[in-house]
Amino acid sequence: MARYIGVFDNEALFDKAVKKLTDSKIEIDEIYAPVPVHHAVKAVAGTSKLPIIAYFLGLGAIASILSFLYYAAVISWPLNIGGKPSNSFPSFIIVTLVLTILTVTLLSLFAFSVSARLYPGKKAIVIDERAMDDKFIIVLTADKVPDAENILKQTGANEVINEI
Repeated sequence: MARYIGVFDNEALFDKAVKKLTDSKIEIDEIYAPVPVHHAVKAVAGTSKLPIIAYFLGLGAIASILSFLYYAAVISWPLNIGGKPSNSFPSFIIVTLVLTILTVTLLSLFAFSVSARLYPGKKAIVIDERAMDDKFIIVLTADKVPDAENILKQTGANEVINEI
């Protein structure tokens, strides 16, 4: 699979190139930048589904924690302490809140790691080391974009690298 890497010197040219490529419905495989460029990331990747996942993880955590607390306090081991009812919901609130925050945090971290394909011992893939210093980089796949080299040059790339 051949890849074309467009190297840009400044952010203005990079922004124009990303905008031109997305407006003409050309799929950008990856972008690399030495500084955060949020609008370019949003144009390439769209919005994250992680907040929606975290919301449903929270609902599931609340339901399972309250179910467990009800089971433990009412069904499995009911204690009669001072005539209080076993199912005293207000006593479950703090524990449910804290455990929900813990559960959503850990499971969201896991969901992010899975979606980003991060795992211990994974080797870093460095497309071009200059992206960490001062260059902005756009990667296009030749299979998806037939005339990728010319398109990158037209959008203002200072250098186009062909990787086979």
